[in-house]
Amino acid sequence: MKRRDFLVRTAFGLGTTWLTSKAVVAAPLPRKFAATDTIQLGKTGIHTSRLAMGTGTNGFGHTSKQSSMGVKSLSGLLLNGYDNGLRFFDSADAYGSHPHVAEALKSVKRDQVTVLTKSWTRDAKGLRADLDRFRQELGTDYIDVFLLHCLTEGDWTERYRGAMDVLSEAKQKGIIRAHGVSCHSIEALRAAAKSPWVDVDLVRINPIGAHMDADPDTVVSVIKEMKAAGKGVIGMKILGQGAMRDRQDEALKFALGLGLLDSFTIGAENAKEQQDLIRRISAVA
Repeated sequence: MKRRDFLVRTAFGLGTTWLTSKAVVAAPLPRKFAATDTIQLGKTGIHTSRLAMGTGTNGFGHTSKQSSMGVKSLSGLLLNGYDNGLRFFDSADAYGSHPHVAEALKSVKRDQVTVLTKSWTRDAKGLRADLDRFRQELGTDYIDVFLLHCLTEGDWTERYRGAMDVLSEAKQKGIIRAHGVSCHSIEALRAAAKSPWVDVDLVRINPIGAHMDADPDTVVSVIKEMKAAGKGVIGMKILGQGAMRDRQDEALKFALGLGLLDSFTIGAENAKEQQDLIRRISAVA
């Protein structure tokens, strides 16, 4: 699927249809949650904070709202989150945020943070080059979570077997700790749920279906399959790519109330937003 077609489908298709029809109502939360809770990503053995600091709001073409802040400003925002108990840096080649994460890593102990990144490369040779380049850009010998970015094909587990094998080898060598995918179609998401290769899934989920792969009920049913298989599940588009900016508490309560997400990623654009988000997660119950 071409990116233009993907964007049209996402922005004006499934999400908008659900937005104008109904929303999933979350049950009352069974307990208190905090952005700084230590969670484990599925069976990976990776422990990190419940909230990941996203660096890819409107991220594409090696830029995003966060990376366009500049290395000093974004690295400072990541460190502000770290000082407030967040331990999860969510980056991607497409966001251009590797240098910003690298700068933040200079001020923390490497084993105290989780670094996630993503690659659009689909072939074995390109993935090998990305593994070397990404580690150099990030200033780290290893990457905690490495994802194939923005998969849309229902047959990706066969089509991109070469790239998957490269990541499997990298995991065996300790170059990465876990591999997986971010999905941008329901067909790709279902394939990810069924694939034993996937350690971690990055899934679009919010209560109004905005910028998602299908309606919330359908996506939740696939996430349940993922969890039953022991995969790590990270939520994204929690605020519907801004559609729920004025309904943040509702969106956060929904994400937490599912009982299915190990963690979720949201990209703040300044320290005030970041600290408000941390506060809201603790107060939403």
